Amino acid sequence: MTLFRDDAVVLRTQKLGEADRIITLLTRNHGRVRAVARGVRRTKSKFGARLEPFSHVDVQLFARGAELIGRGLPMCTQTETIAPYGSAVVADYTRYTAGTAILETAERFTDHEGEPAVQQYLLVVGALRTLAAGEHAPGLVLDAFLLRSLAVNGYAASFADCAKCGISGPNRFFSVAAGGVVCGDCRVPGSVVPSPEAVALLGALLTGDWAAADTAESRHVREGSGLVAAYLHWHLERGLRSLRYVEK
Repeated sequence: MTLFRDDAVVLRTQKLGEADRIITLLTRNHGRVRAVARGVRRTKSKFGARLEPFSHVDVQLFARGAELIGRGLPMCTQTETIAPYGSAVVADYTRYTAGTAILETAERFTDHEGEPAVQQYLLVVGALRTLAAGEHAPGLVLDAFLLRSLAVNGYAASFADCAKCGISGPNRFFSVAAGGVVCGDCRVPGSVVPSPEAVALLGALLTGDWAAADTAESRHVREGSGLVAAYLHWHLERGLRSLRYVEK
């Protein structure tokens, strides 16, 4: 039997029985974990409100040996709030839809339970903190998160040098299959010709240049979001259900 603590973000909840829930967590040290929270749907529950999506929590889990290797689910026995991002995120529709897409992406990129995913965890926490603070447009925060999540999972897109031959940019064409912008010699069927401003915006979002990203025109933001969605869809092999509700 094992008792362990970890910092986590609540990704999703599911009803279980009459008063319990299955909580899907992205933890700092244990990756994605599903746990049972007993009695959290009762009105007198001491920590039910802390285990809602978007919450950043310090959670204590109790697991038997078999549960640690995937048979059964550990029990959530204690929870303390680190940051209640949910209250600010759910109060605004654009933040909420962007935040929902962030949580779904994080779950999709952590397919195997129990595998450490520290970089993905840090990206989620940073994105939710920024969304809740309202520092940048929710759509920009989402696109930056998607690009960086792709990068830490081995699918970094190139927005300057050619993704195939490496020739210095700027390069005119963009191919999701090739991995970003490509030169004329490396152009493949299906390549598109985005505006230089949209490509520059995506490069700024990937590197964290918010001064440049925040001044982008709305038409270039929409164009860039389309490229990000197409690139994400290619590598996940199926789209995000929540992405269709994001306001562009």
